[in-house]
Amino acid sequence: MRKKLLIITTSFFMATSSFAQDTTDISKMLEDELKANDINKTYYTTATFKTTRLIDGHSVENTAPGVLDVKISHRFGTIGGSNGGAYNFFGLDNATMRLGFDYGITHTLMIGIGRSTSNKTFDAFFKLKILRQSTGKRKMPITLSYVPTIGVISFRDTSLYKFFSSRVNFTHQLIIGRKFTEGLSLQIMPTLVHRNYPVDRGPNDVYAFGIGGRQKLSKRTSFNAEYYYQIPSTKVPGTVNVLSLGFDIETGGHVFQLHITNSSSMTESNFITGNKGSWQKGDILFGFNISRVFNVVKKHTKEW
Repeated sequence: MRKKLLIITTSFFMATSSFAQDTTDISKMLEDELKANDINKTYYTTATFKTTRLIDGHSVENTAPGVLDVKISHRFGTIGGSNGGAYNFFGLDNATMRLGFDYGITHTLMIGIGRSTSNKTFDAFFKLKILRQSTGKRKMPITLSYVPTIGVISFRDTSLYKFFSSRVNFTHQLIIGRKFTEGLSLQIMPTLVHRNYPVDRGPNDVYAFGIGGRQKLSKRTSFNAEYYYQIPSTKVPGTVNVLSLGFDIETGGHVFQLHITNSSSMTESNFITGNKGSWQKGDILFGFNISRVFNVVKKHTKEW
């Protein structure tokens, strides 16, 4: 009886040991497989910024394929300064605005058109992602976008603009951005603005360097900052560099951007090279952008 009990006990422990070994081997195999999948798959960084505009200028974000983004941008008059104060209701009596339509063609290409009251300017652009921040099989530390813009002034002043070509300006911009953490994203924006006929008698080509970023405050809000510095050798005389500060608030399909800035314009050729408002003199404006997206084409679930 004792021999039988000993044999049964020994067999039980051997079977348990063998089963445990098999379980350990299976777990290790699964772990190795997951690691291999992580290495063989590319994971692209998402939500570097909440929308395609940082404040006045572009961010590295694109509108998704098949999605139409309707943007309404508004800048009131100066809160203080010579044109502000209580008489002009701290800027609310005066306002400029831009209505824009952005559409995503692919994950890396979007197009947009707009019209602003500043010089009655029509603008059109496309944004192409050349590189995208990613980890895994394809490691890329930054996102790189190229944004060329054309602006056409439709202001009725034949004494200034005798030819159509005099009304046209171009902007070429690279946007280099990185999402450092879940909350912190930064980008730099080297920019060239070409003006066919500068009425201010400044240079035709203006080089500028922008820097901007955002810090998330909560799941749906963030603090944003943006600054454009004109290179002194090509700076337009009498103009002031643009500094803007604001907050993004996401509510479902809308993104509300509330900010203060020293520029009333919302197209690159105007707010980079034509701004004359100064923070030191109290030429501070309150403004907002509203972004509303609509799914025009059904989304595809295929990986890209």
